[in-house]
Amino acid sequence: MSTATTGFRLTATTGIHRGDRAYQQDQVEVIPHDRVPGCMLAVLADGMGGKSGGRKAADQVLLTAQQLFERYAPSRDDAAETLKQLVLEAHLMIKLTAITSEEEPHSTAAAFLISPGRECDVIHAGDSRVYHFRGADMVSRSIDHSYVQRLVDEGTITEDEANSHPQSNLLTGCLGTNQDPPLTHRRIDQLEIGDTMLACSDGLWHYFTPRELGAIVHALPAREASEMLVSKARQRARGGGDNLSLAMVRVDPLS
Repeated sequence: MSTATTGFRLTATTGIHRGDRAYQQDQVEVIPHDRVPGCMLAVLADGMGGKSGGRKAADQVLLTAQQLFERYAPSRDDAAETLKQLVLEAHLMIKLTAITSEEEPHSTAAAFLISPGRECDVIHAGDSRVYHFRGADMVSRSIDHSYVQRLVDEGTITEDEANSHPQSNLLTGCLGTNQDPPLTHRRIDQLEIGDTMLACSDGLWHYFTPRELGAIVHALPAREASEMLVSKARQRARGGGDNLSLAMVRVDPLS
Protein backbone atom coordinates (compact mmCIF):
# COMPACT_ATOMS: atom_id res chain seq x y z
CA MET A 1 0.00 0.00 0.00
CA SER A 2 1.31 3.48 -0.76
CA THR A 3 0.05 7.05 -0.88
CA ALA A 4 1.95 9.84 -2.60
CA THR A 5 2.07 13.59 -2.12
CA THR A 6 4.48 16.35 -3.13
CA GLY A 7 8.03 15.06 -2.91
CA PHE A 8 7.51 11.79 -1.06
CA ARG A 9 5.53 8.57 -0.93
CA LEU A 10 4.37 6.65 2.14
CA THR A 11 4.84 2.92 1.62
CA ALA A 12 2.97 0.78 4.14
CA THR A 13 2.64 -2.88 5.01
CA THR A 14 1.36 -5.05 7.85
CA GLY A 15 2.26 -8.52 9.09
CA ILE A 16 0.42 -10.84 11.46
CA HIS A 17 0.83 -14.46 12.60
CA ARG A 18 -0.90 -16.59 15.24
CA GLY A 19 2.47 -17.89 16.41
CA ASP A 20 2.13 -21.09 18.44
CA ARG A 21 -1.02 -19.98 20.24
CA ALA A 22 -4.46 -21.57 19.74
CA TYR A 23 -6.09 -18.17 19.10
CA GLN A 24 -5.13 -14.95 17.31
CA GLN A 25 -5.61 -12.01 19.67
CA ASP A 26 -3.46 -9.44 17.85
CA GLN A 27 -5.03 -7.04 15.37
CA VAL A 28 -3.30 -4.52 13.10
CA GLU A 29 -4.21 -2.11 10.32
CA VAL A 30 -2.75 0.78 8.34
CA ILE A 31 -5.42 3.23 7.17
CA PRO A 32 -4.67 5.83 4.48
CA HIS A 33 -6.79 8.98 4.81
CA ASP A 34 -9.48 8.78 2.16
CA ARG A 35 -9.45 12.54 1.45
CA VAL A 36 -5.92 13.75 2.25
CA PRO A 37 -2.85 12.31 0.45
CA GLY A 38 0.20 11.81 2.67
CA CYS A 39 -1.91 11.24 5.79
CA MET A 40 -1.98 7.76 7.31
CA LEU A 41 -2.85 6.06 10.60
CA ALA A 42 -1.24 2.80 11.77
CA VAL A 43 -2.80 1.03 14.73
CA LEU A 44 -1.91 -2.23 16.50
CA ALA A 45 -3.55 -4.01 19.44
CA ASP A 46 -2.42 -7.07 21.41
CA GLY A 47 -5.49 -8.45 23.18
CA MET A 48 -5.50 -10.39 26.45
CA GLY A 49 -8.10 -12.20 28.53
CA GLY A 50 -9.79 -15.49 27.73
CA LYS A 51 -9.79 -17.26 24.39
CA SER A 52 -12.10 -14.69 22.77
CA GLY A 53 -11.91 -11.82 25.26
CA GLY A 54 -8.55 -10.64 24.01
CA ARG A 55 -9.66 -10.69 20.40
CA LYS A 56 -12.79 -8.67 21.25
CA ALA A 57 -10.62 -6.08 23.00
CA ALA A 58 -8.19 -5.83 20.07
CA ASP A 59 -11.09 -5.60 17.61
CA GLN A 60 -12.51 -2.71 19.63
CA VAL A 61 -9.23 -0.77 19.39
CA LEU A 62 -9.25 -1.09 15.60
CA LEU A 63 -12.94 -0.28 15.26
CA THR A 64 -12.51 2.87 17.37
CA ALA A 65 -9.48 3.89 15.29
CA GLN A 66 -11.39 3.44 12.02
CA GLN A 67 -14.35 5.49 13.23
CA LEU A 68 -12.22 8.35 14.55
CA PHE A 69 -9.98 8.49 11.47
CA GLU A 70 -12.99 8.66 9.15
CA ARG A 71 -13.94 11.95 10.81
CA TYR A 72 -10.37 13.24 11.18
CA ALA A 73 -9.38 16.34 9.20
CA PRO A 74 -5.63 17.17 9.41
CA SER A 75 -6.24 20.88 8.71
CA ARG A 76 -8.73 21.17 11.59
CA ASP A 77 -8.07 18.45 14.16
CA ASP A 78 -5.13 17.94 16.51
CA ALA A 79 -3.33 14.64 15.85
CA ALA A 80 -2.21 14.17 19.47
CA GLU A 81 -5.73 14.72 20.81
CA THR A 82 -7.17 12.32 18.23
CA LEU A 83 -4.75 9.57 19.32
CA LYS A 84 -5.53 10.15 23.00
CA GLN A 85 -9.23 10.00 22.17
CA LEU A 86 -8.62 6.70 20.37
CA VAL A 87 -7.05 5.13 23.47
CA LEU A 88 -9.65 6.47 25.92
CA GLU A 89 -12.69 5.60 23.78
CA ALA A 90 -11.40 2.09 23.06
CA HIS A 91 -10.66 1.63 26.78
CA LEU A 92 -14.24 2.60 27.66
CA MET A 93 -15.73 0.30 25.02
CA ILE A 94 -13.58 -2.63 26.22
CA LYS A 95 -14.78 -2.04 29.79
CA LEU A 96 -18.39 -2.05 28.55
CA THR A 97 -17.70 -5.34 26.74
CA ALA A 98 -16.44 -6.83 30.02
CA ILE A 99 -19.72 -5.99 31.77
CA THR A 100 -21.69 -8.08 29.28
CA SER A 101 -19.34 -11.09 29.18
CA GLU A 102 -17.64 -13.54 31.50
CA GLU A 103 -14.18 -12.61 30.24
CA GLU A 104 -11.80 -9.89 31.32
CA PRO A 105 -10.80 -8.33 28.01
CA HIS A 106 -7.73 -6.12 28.00
CA SER A 107 -5.53 -4.82 25.19
CA THR A 108 -2.39 -2.91 24.48
CA ALA A 109 -2.48 -0.13 21.89
CA ALA A 110 0.28 1.29 19.71
CA ALA A 111 -0.53 3.83 17.03
CA PHE A 112 1.11 6.51 14.93
CA LEU A 113 -0.46 9.17 12.74
CA ILE A 114 1.54 10.70 9.90
CA SER A 115 0.37 14.12 8.71
CA PRO A 116 0.78 15.57 5.18
CA GLY A 117 3.67 17.77 6.39
CA ARG A 118 5.46 14.55 7.53
CA GLU A 119 4.89 15.25 11.23
CA CYS A 120 4.29 12.02 13.11
CA ASP A 121 2.39 11.63 16.39
CA VAL A 122 2.83 8.43 18.40
CA ILE A 123 0.83 6.97 21.29
CA HIS A 124 1.01 3.66 23.13
CA ALA A 125 -0.32 1.86 26.19
CA GLY A 126 1.17 -1.44 27.35
CA ASP A 127 4.15 -3.26 25.85
CA SER A 128 3.39 -2.99 22.13
CA ARG A 129 6.10 -0.72 20.76
CA VAL A 130 6.58 2.00 18.17
CA TYR A 131 10.10 2.39 16.72
CA HIS A 132 11.42 5.26 14.61
CA PHE A 133 14.35 4.40 12.32
CA ARG A 134 16.41 6.79 10.20
CA GLY A 135 17.96 4.55 7.59
CA ALA A 136 19.15 1.56 9.63
CA ASP A 137 19.62 3.52 12.88
CA MET A 138 17.04 3.65 15.66
CA VAL A 139 16.18 7.25 16.53
CA SER A 140 13.72 6.38 19.30
CA ARG A 141 11.27 3.81 20.59
CA SER A 142 8.35 3.85 22.99
CA ILE A 143 9.02 2.77 26.58
CA ASP A 144 6.90 -0.17 27.74
CA HIS A 145 4.32 0.15 30.50
CA SER A 146 5.48 -3.06 32.15
CA TYR A 147 6.87 -4.42 35.40
CA VAL A 148 10.24 -5.36 33.87
CA GLN A 149 10.59 -1.92 32.25
CA ARG A 150 10.16 -0.42 35.71
CA LEU A 151 12.97 -2.69 36.96
CA VAL A 152 15.16 -1.55 34.03
CA ASP A 153 14.38 2.11 34.80
CA GLU A 154 15.36 1.53 38.45
CA GLY A 155 18.64 -0.10 37.37
CA THR A 156 17.67 -3.41 39.03
CA ILE A 157 18.00 -5.42 35.79
CA THR A 158 19.45 -4.80 32.31
CA GLU A 159 17.54 -4.65 29.01
CA ASP A 160 18.91 -8.12 28.15
CA GLU A 161 17.76 -9.55 31.48
CA ALA A 162 14.31 -8.01 30.97
CA ASN A 163 13.77 -10.12 27.84
CA SER A 164 14.13 -13.40 29.74
CA HIS A 165 12.58 -12.26 33.04
CA PRO A 166 9.82 -14.67 34.25
CA GLN A 167 7.44 -11.72 34.80
CA SER A 168 8.08 -10.04 31.46
CA ASN A 169 4.38 -10.30 30.57
CA LEU A 170 3.15 -8.22 33.54
CA LEU A 171 1.83 -4.83 32.37
CA THR A 172 1.57 -1.71 34.51
CA GLY A 173 -0.84 -0.05 32.09
CA CYS A 174 -3.17 -1.10 29.24
CA LEU A 175 -6.77 -0.74 28.03
CA GLY A 176 -9.76 -2.35 29.74
CA THR A 177 -8.50 -2.41 33.35
CA ASN A 178 -10.02 -0.53 36.31
CA GLN A 179 -7.32 2.12 36.00
CA ASP A 180 -7.38 4.52 33.09
CA PRO A 181 -4.71 3.64 30.51
CA PRO A 182 -1.51 5.67 30.27
CA LEU A 183 -1.56 8.27 27.48
CA THR A 184 2.11 8.34 26.51
CA HIS A 185 2.35 10.63 23.51
CA ARG A 186 5.40 11.63 21.50
CA ARG A 187 5.71 13.91 18.47
CA ILE A 188 8.30 13.60 15.72
CA ASP A 189 8.55 17.06 14.17
CA GLN A 190 9.33 15.77 10.70
CA LEU A 191 10.03 12.40 9.16
CA GLU A 192 12.80 12.44 6.59
CA ILE A 193 13.02 10.54 3.32
CA GLY A 194 14.32 7.06 4.26
CA ASP A 195 12.70 7.05 7.73
CA THR A 196 10.65 4.04 8.85
CA MET A 197 7.98 3.87 11.54
CA LEU A 198 7.41 0.39 12.96
CA ALA A 199 4.69 -0.61 15.43
CA CYS A 200 4.89 -4.19 16.72
CA SER A 201 3.60 -6.43 19.49
CA ASP A 202 5.88 -8.12 22.02
CA GLY A 203 5.48 -11.39 20.10
CA LEU A 204 7.71 -9.79 17.47
CA TRP A 205 10.08 -7.30 19.14
CA HIS A 206 11.01 -9.83 21.85
CA TYR A 207 13.20 -11.66 19.30
CA PHE A 208 15.17 -8.72 17.89
CA THR A 209 17.67 -6.10 18.95
CA PRO A 210 17.01 -2.57 17.66
CA ARG A 211 20.09 -2.96 15.45
CA GLU A 212 18.62 -6.06 13.79
CA LEU A 213 15.24 -4.40 13.27
CA GLY A 214 16.88 -1.35 11.73
CA ALA A 215 19.05 -3.41 9.39
CA ILE A 216 16.05 -5.36 8.08
CA VAL A 217 13.65 -2.42 7.59
CA HIS A 218 16.39 -0.42 5.86
CA ALA A 219 17.77 -3.14 3.57
CA LEU A 220 14.54 -4.53 2.13
CA PRO A 221 11.35 -3.20 0.53
CA ALA A 222 8.58 -2.82 3.13
CA ARG A 223 6.65 -5.99 2.21
CA GLU A 224 9.80 -8.16 2.13
CA ALA A 225 11.02 -6.64 5.42
CA SER A 226 7.70 -7.49 7.04
CA GLU A 227 7.84 -11.08 5.80
CA MET A 228 11.44 -11.50 6.99
CA LEU A 229 10.64 -10.13 10.47
CA VAL A 230 7.70 -12.51 10.86
CA SER A 231 9.64 -15.56 9.63
CA LYS A 232 12.73 -14.79 11.78
CA ALA A 233 10.56 -14.30 14.88
CA ARG A 234 8.87 -17.64 14.18
CA GLN A 235 12.26 -19.39 13.85
CA ARG A 236 13.62 -17.85 17.03
CA ALA A 237 10.47 -18.71 19.03
CA ARG A 238 11.26 -22.43 18.52
CA GLY A 239 7.69 -23.55 18.90
CA GLY A 240 6.83 -21.31 21.85
CA GLY A 241 5.89 -18.09 20.11
CA ASP A 242 3.12 -15.67 21.00
CA ASN A 243 0.77 -14.00 18.51
CA LEU A 244 2.79 -11.40 16.61
CA SER A 245 1.93 -8.40 14.49
CA LEU A 246 3.52 -5.34 12.94
CA ALA A 247 2.65 -2.22 10.98
CA MET A 248 5.39 -0.52 8.99
CA VAL A 249 5.35 2.78 7.09
CA ARG A 250 8.37 4.06 5.19
CA VAL A 251 8.90 7.54 3.75
CA ASP A 252 10.20 6.93 0.23
CA PRO A 253 11.24 9.47 -2.42
CA LEU A 254 8.98 9.93 -5.42
CA SER A 255 10.82 8.06 -8.18
